[in-house]
Amino acid sequence: MSLPRAKLTKNFPGCPVEATLSFLDGKWKGVILFHLMAGTLRFNELRRRLPAVTQRMLTKQLRELETCGLVSRTVFAVVPPRVDYALTPLGATLEPVIRALAEWGEDNVFCHSGKMVVGSAAAAVEMV
Repeated sequence: MSLPRAKLTKNFPGCPVEATLSFLDGKWKGVILFHLMAGTLRFNELRRRLPAVTQRMLTKQLRELETCGLVSRTVFAVVPPRVDYALTPLGATLEPVIRALAEWGEDNVFCHSGKMVVGSAAAAVEMV
């Protein structure tokens, strides 16, 4: 498991922004939390929603989120094995942060001719 940036600097928790980002550190953690805001999901449901992530990376990111208490993992003793993931009450407190990131992305990040463009919609069309 990777160490949060704040622990690497031996200045934990450091700045509050840095401390918060240390829990979201990782390419997929914020996206996983975003999808879990809709409710409990099985591992393969998460995988389908994140087609670009490998199984190994998804497992690693979920374990890290579980270790820091943001996600709960429930294993059912059935055949085939069933594992559910859900936000913990602590993880649910990040919902306003994740929603704010989603809104910013909807307002400022656009795809034009297969390329990501950042800025207003009008500026995005003018740039290309």
